[in-house]
Amino acid sequence: MMWLGKLQQWWLSTSTTELVWIFVGFFAQFLFMMRFVYQWIRSEQVKRSVVPEVFWYFSLGGGVSLLAYSIYRMDPVYIFGQGLGLIIYIRNIVLIWQEKSRRAAGAEVADRETAPS
Repeated sequence: MMWLGKLQQWWLSTSTTELVWIFVGFFAQFLFMMRFVYQWIRSEQVKRSVVPEVFWYFSLGGGVSLLAYSIYRMDPVYIFGQGLGLIIYIRNIVLIWQEKSRRAAGAEVADRETAPS
């Protein structure tokens, strides 16, 4: 139980700001983990490998959170890595939104063409 005393000492000596940033770091890692968990579950459901739209939203949330955490920690390796990753996540989300917009426009045209005159 010596570790419990060390944990308590660490907890009491750590500033609130530091504890908040530790929480942000763990939350960011959770978001990153969830993107793979969701992708795995979805792939199992359809029995083939798929990358669902939600994967990119978890990626973006985790990437932004990890970037904030790495900036706070002043860690250039993670700042660089997460910054570049965000470009990919945002681009995939934009492509998804553009595809949805094209589909909606196509459905609207089809509805007008089949509407009674």
